[in-house]
Amino acid sequence: MELYLDLLEGDGPLRARLERSLRDAVRSGRLAPGAALPPSRVLAGELGISRGVVVEAYEQLTAEGFLVARRGSGTRVAGAAAPEGDIAPSPAASASTLPPLRFDLRPGVPDLGAFPRRRWLAALGDAVRELPEARFGYGDPRGAVELRETLAAYLGRARGVIATPERIVATGGLRQGLSVLWAVLASGGLRRVAVEEPGWSGQRDTVGGAGLEPVPVQVDGDGVLVEELERTGAGAVVLTPANQYPTGAVLAPERRTALVEWARRRDAVIVEDDYDAQYRYDRDPVGSLQGLAPDITVHGGSASKILAPAVGIGWLVLPDRLVDAVAAQKAKVAGGGSALEQVAFARLLESGELDRHLRRMRRVYRRRRERVLRALEEELPGIAVEGAAAGLHVVVRLPVGSDEVAAVEAARRHGVRVEGVGAGPPALMLGYGRLAEDAVPAAVGALAAALESPR
Repeated sequence: MELYLDLLEGDGPLRARLERSLRDAVRSGRLAPGAALPPSRVLAGELGISRGVVVEAYEQLTAEGFLVARRGSGTRVAGAAAPEGDIAPSPAASASTLPPLRFDLRPGVPDLGAFPRRRWLAALGDAVRELPEARFGYGDPRGAVELRETLAAYLGRARGVIATPERIVATGGLRQGLSVLWAVLASGGLRRVAVEEPGWSGQRDTVGGAGLEPVPVQVDGDGVLVEELERTGAGAVVLTPANQYPTGAVLAPERRTALVEWARRRDAVIVEDDYDAQYRYDRDPVGSLQGLAPDITVHGGSASKILAPAVGIGWLVLPDRLVDAVAAQKAKVAGGGSALEQVAFARLLESGELDRHLRRMRRVYRRRRERVLRALEEELPGIAVEGAAAGLHVVVRLPVGSDEVAAVEAARRHGVRVEGVGAGPPALMLGYGRLAEDAVPAAVGALAAALESPR
């Protein structure tokens, strides 16, 4: 697998010259979409440079969207096919006419390159070595006791959740947890679930997948409009109160109180999706909603934003009356889950490594967010940015009368992938979880060019 690169051209640090050579090779077509690049060790040997320089160059170009890195298939040039989970291009812009993707600004995914591989491997290795033989069988459907004990302590300390190990059910991610929960509530007579509008489509999908009717309830700058819940006839509501997805609104204190009052009047269940609650940058923490009413609130979370989606671990903190039924339903569809991974995650929690990782990533994401805001001020002066100083994306409000779908398509034609809010006034979500800080000016500049010439 040979690759010709001329590092003698231009000036600057060796890494910058390597990145420039690779970019030029992609742009010129010498490296076609889908082409495999040599492993970093091989390329470093061929060029006579440090492997670390090659690794850093690959990581930078992956963040910019020129390359994609996948386990089992190495590093390849982006553009041959949409990465797993990508949204297909619209009919107006077929894959053959789209330029290579340069910047992936979709929300909801953390910096995958920052995953603490060595710590995770060490924790997983400890679990493999130390768990007794009996623990390698089908486990407790509630999940490994080590995980439930450490989660109860962590959620109480970090999120103000009122939890005991007995009230926690570990799941294979939040989607699985919600699906299991809706099945239990449906068997008890639930028919309608209030969902935020705009909101996370995954919540709607799990509601509909359980044969229930999702009923949209509007969101404004203070979160969900609680007064609208009365008209829905819903027996449950699912929401993201700490950092509403996608708007970034924080549920106002008076609405939290009103929400609990509504649920008690209706004998309803509140389901709290603790989306991105760990990432706040304004030193103004928001406690869990569950702490106000643990007897009627289900608190749900996952490791997908804390570590990575590949760590398929989620959790539900349940009112006492729902624990047995949820555990039984989970046993039917998913068993106990991976005890090895659950125990490994528990070790990261117990050792303090997860706290250290979160502190590191908060600094990284805060800098990226600030860089995005500065770039927006320079490239799109006067544009409104909404939402709390939190999470992994910002919401950019488009001018009145703008076509949100057209803006998304125009951005893609300029090599930038963004998502629209999907409801309410037109707006775009700019995710910076995977965007290298140095790439921010170019990414926002390309987006500005797209918005200035949307056709």
